[in-house]
Amino acid sequence: MDEEALAGGRISGVVRIGDAVHRPARPWTPTVHALLTHLRDTGFEGVPEPLGYDEHGREMLAYLPGETAGEPPWPDWVFADDTLVQMGRWLRGLHDATAAYRPAGDAVWFAGQSWRPGLIIGHHDAGPHNAVWREGRLAGFVDWDTAGPSSRELDLAFTALTWVPLHARDLATLTGFTAFDERAGRLRTLLDAYGYDGDRAGFGTAVAARARINAAGIRRLAASGDPAYANLLPLAEDYERSAREIEELPGSFWA
Repeated sequence: MDEEALAGGRISGVVRIGDAVHRPARPWTPTVHALLTHLRDTGFEGVPEPLGYDEHGREMLAYLPGETAGEPPWPDWVFADDTLVQMGRWLRGLHDATAAYRPAGDAVWFAGQSWRPGLIIGHHDAGPHNAVWREGRLAGFVDWDTAGPSSRELDLAFTALTWVPLHARDLATLTGFTAFDERAGRLRTLLDAYGYDGDRAGFGTAVAARARINAAGIRRLAASGDPAYANLLPLAEDYERSAREIEELPGSFWA
């Protein structure tokens, strides 16, 4: 059966063969497969089914059918208010489904986190670029490599950054978003859908911190010699600029 190269993402060599996606395996792949199996066993929808490994040692995942956002500018469904509602509910479902999850003692995570009681497992990259849209609904997310232990707030902060969006204005404009006067309301829609009961007045601090965490992660991986992340170094500065703009928003934006 022919291999169909799949575009997008930071990992080269991703192909589709029939109804399966074949990707290069990484040290954290067994940990991610165990997580995906747990989620599917609990009935949580919107995650690909792990199918083991092929004869070349590549991981195999069931293809998640639907429309993807592709390259910016994003399609209209990314910016719809109902999509924000679906996104908030999906993320809350993920966090609730992993609240009692106990990873294996030898679990390896992309960012090297350590699990401890009280943490959930976040996707950490559930932005529009990894979303799958099918029949007018959010069908789920692909690219679970970055999944790992997290507080709820840290993973939710990335969702706010990418879906409200709270990126620097020029970056958000490149995605096709221009309704900047509506961002405070869009943030409330997302947090309400998630059922966020934390300190909303202080949530901006978490979003700015998350942007800087992403910037630091890119720089660390680039310094390790990973060429894919060396090419993303400009994105690290974009995250830093986003953090600065977030910190300049008035307190009324978050309240």
